[in-house]
Amino acid sequence: MSELKSQVAERAFDVLSKAYEFHAADDARREGIYPYFKPFDYHDGPEGVIDGKRVTMFGSNNYLGLTTHPKVQEAAAAAISSFGTSMTGSPFVNGSIRLHGEFEEKIADFYGRESALVFTTGYQVNLALGSALLGAENSVAVVDRSVHASIYDGVRLGQAAGGRMVRFRHNSAVSLERALSKLANNESALVMTDGVFSAEGDIAKLDELIPVVQKYGARFFLDDAHALGVIGPGGRGTAHHFGLEEKVDLVGGTFSKSLASVGGYLVGERKVLDYIRHFAPSFMFAASGAPSCTAAAMAAFDVMQEETWRLEKLRENYTYMKGELAGMGFELSDSESAVIAIFVRDNERTLEFWRMLLEDYSVYTNPFISPGVRPRHSLLRTSYMATHEREHLDRGLEALRSAGKALAVI
Repeated sequence: MSELKSQVAERAFDVLSKAYEFHAADDARREGIYPYFKPFDYHDGPEGVIDGKRVTMFGSNNYLGLTTHPKVQEAAAAAISSFGTSMTGSPFVNGSIRLHGEFEEKIADFYGRESALVFTTGYQVNLALGSALLGAENSVAVVDRSVHASIYDGVRLGQAAGGRMVRFRHNSAVSLERALSKLANNESALVMTDGVFSAEGDIAKLDELIPVVQKYGARFFLDDAHALGVIGPGGRGTAHHFGLEEKVDLVGGTFSKSLASVGGYLVGERKVLDYIRHFAPSFMFAASGAPSCTAAAMAAFDVMQEETWRLEKLRENYTYMKGELAGMGFELSDSESAVIAIFVRDNERTLEFWRMLLEDYSVYTNPFISPGVRPRHSLLRTSYMATHEREHLDRGLEALRSAGKALAVI
């Protein structure tokens, strides 16, 4: 017995002990309600195949439906033929090719900005910002509470080097002003927010936030990962949606949503981006984006601007879905984008809702439960594409109605 106690005591100080004590995922797997890491057999946009069964996709960020566009696929294949499958190095050493620079020029011109940087992933954009701009004792990140995890991780890098973070209540100009008014005279602030919030699809209230930012002489960063190709004239995102593009210092985003690839971008003044280029480890030392990924994103970027019907069809689809879901009696998020959250407000019922939709009605959605969201804030995230036809939407609506009634969600 004493030997057993000794082993238990030793395990309590084992760095792996937290892993051995984690049972939630295994419990959910045993109950058949584990919703994550579901492997697709095939995925062609508005539909996919899971475990040999065809499903309607209401859980994808492929907003413009470009992952299977012939021009996008051909561009990726041509890039592999010209450059191979990888740069095998970082931009700082051997990982830069003309393709990266050409795309940077296109993105900067699209946003009407002086310069742009392309990154290997969208996540790295926010890591770069935090490490390069917030790592000093007088630097303060002022962050909307509901921003994406990548912003928080970037800010933590800044904090590790001497910066600090304060948060303001979601989308609240009053709370933002309270936070900025408490800064010391020798502190400088970077206000950070998503443009379209990924879980609920609501839009940052830039018309209310930016005047406060300007009043206190702060700088402003906008993560437009879920806004590019979705809102604003020509799909230019949140700042253009409000006509406030000249008031935003830096705009970042990703290739992995509307641009049908993997990678990220940051636009702003040339001197600021040049500083980030030289002082952000996540940019300097990460392997460069594969040629095929960059080429695919650039082709999707061109198609987005050529086939403007996609933006119009996307907006028509998510407007239709929001109206129909509200008419059924679902409690919805205040969405103005391709993401519409259905509040269930109970973890177990949310997972059962997800399971029933997938297994009984072949509709794929995304469940968000606490602690990933606030307590009593559990929801089913649905998202829509330009390539959804009305039959896809109506099939999904009938499934949501039937499952929602069966579980007393409506």
